[in-house]
Amino acid sequence: MSQVDISLFGTCSVRVPGEPGVDVRGAKHRALFALLATAPMGRRSRAYLQEMLWGQADYDSGHQNLRRALSDLRKMMGDDFDRIFHTTMTDIQLDLDRVRFQDGRGVFLHDLNVRERRFLEWVEQMRGCEDELVVLRRAAARPSQRLRPTITALPLTSPDGDPVLTVLGDWVAEELCRTLSRSTLMTVISHLSGRRMASRIVDLEDVRERLGVDYVVTGCLRAHGNEVICDLDFLDTETGRILWNRNVVVPSGRASEALLEEVGHIVRGVGHTVAEWTMKSTRGQPIPQIADHELLITGVSLMHRSRLRDFLAARSYLSEAAKRAPHESDVHAWLGNWHVLNVFKGYTTDRDHDTQNALRCTGQALDLDPESSFALTIDGFIHGNLLGRLDEAGVRYTAALDRNHNESLGWLLRGSLLAFQDKGDAAVQAAETARRLSPLDPFGYYFDSLASTAYLSAGDLPRALELANRSLIVNDRHISTLRAKITAQYGLGDGAGARQTAIELKRKFPTFSLEEYRKTHPSMEGKLGQRVVEALGAAGVN
Repeated sequence: MSQVDISLFGTCSVRVPGEPGVDVRGAKHRALFALLATAPMGRRSRAYLQEMLWGQADYDSGHQNLRRALSDLRKMMGDDFDRIFHTTMTDIQLDLDRVRFQDGRGVFLHDLNVRERRFLEWVEQMRGCEDELVVLRRAAARPSQRLRPTITALPLTSPDGDPVLTVLGDWVAEELCRTLSRSTLMTVISHLSGRRMASRIVDLEDVRERLGVDYVVTGCLRAHGNEVICDLDFLDTETGRILWNRNVVVPSGRASEALLEEVGHIVRGVGHTVAEWTMKSTRGQPIPQIADHELLITGVSLMHRSRLRDFLAARSYLSEAAKRAPHESDVHAWLGNWHVLNVFKGYTTDRDHDTQNALRCTGQALDLDPESSFALTIDGFIHGNLLGRLDEAGVRYTAALDRNHNESLGWLLRGSLLAFQDKGDAAVQAAETARRLSPLDPFGYYFDSLASTAYLSAGDLPRALELANRSLIVNDRHISTLRAKITAQYGLGDGAGARQTAIELKRKFPTFSLEEYRKTHPSMEGKLGQRVVEALGAAGVN
């Protein structure tokens, strides 16, 4: 992929790498790159660029000078020009996904010899804007960029040196790491790397320095009569704070099986704590000041909260994450997921616009990593739930699960698709597989919500109602959960309950209409969709 290397601090340099490579030397040519590289989406109007770089000339002369500068760059860069620049009659855009910012030390544009008054004023303004400079310096510090918190589980020790419990402790750490690694929101360091760090006294500073982890699970196993007691601590390696601790007691005769059953609960507790702790630490901070590894998980966590304000804020965090790490496939996929949920939560004011934005994001994600199971899953979500192309969605879910059989969201959305197709038993099986594989508790409401729909399709109304209620306890503003609850209540003969839930739905989503649901929801071709419409109508939704 064609790229351009730009240094904005100290000596301003612009280079297109390759054989032999192109160094852009003209001062105003480099200034043009600097103006575009610091613009939102890399785009500025031709009129703005003309005024900034040729302000003393009249409009026609400025117009000609800009055209000449672009022509010079085209001659220098050859075919790379059209890959790096997008030009129209009114705007010029630099493709920021192809920009690599270089060393961020020194003064912003220290010795760029452009003497136009407006340009000099802009440079001084930028030098005084610390938030902007923090972002640009961070973008230049690529080795330190990581968008996911890093975590590991150290082998659990045996205070008495019991060889059986020592082996069991190592195995528990391995299972914890394996299960945690299913998440797209955390980077997991293998417990094998942590083996040499395991001791009765854990030196957190040493663990952080040698393994580079933000969080660590540590603990011990001890025998007590016919039981094995497992004590676990989850620690922030920077502050040394214990974020939670667990005490698990299992029968010694089946300690391995019992501890394996507990691993899922432990991992969900870890996921929940990381999300909550990250959001707490970023609350009130300006986005440019937030560490790279806190942006993505904050954005995704806010995206799944019930308040509209949180959901809208999530986009800012995800957009900033994509700006800092434009070559990270999963970040673009998460941003695409935001646009899908903006439609399905009933918040969008332009369904088509959000659909196109979602497709653009997953297209970008798959361009970066065609094998990404997560990007394929979100692309399937768009095709099935926004475009109504159920067959296309099925192809993408299959491709995602072929690449990663443990892709929990892939299983969940495949279950939802199967429910729309009235394949209830298969939908339940897929949804339950997703719930078992999901390592992040904060999004459990979402898995419960879609599993509720799967059970509706299978005709298990009591279970559907149970899951819908459980989901609504955590997030009472998810419209599909309210629809599932109304349908289950109506099917169980609880007309009064269905009407009460319908009142709640209309209060929280006043623009929702049955007519729009009939037109846009992908389940309308099947029996499930008709049952939902019947239940909503009977409950008073019109």
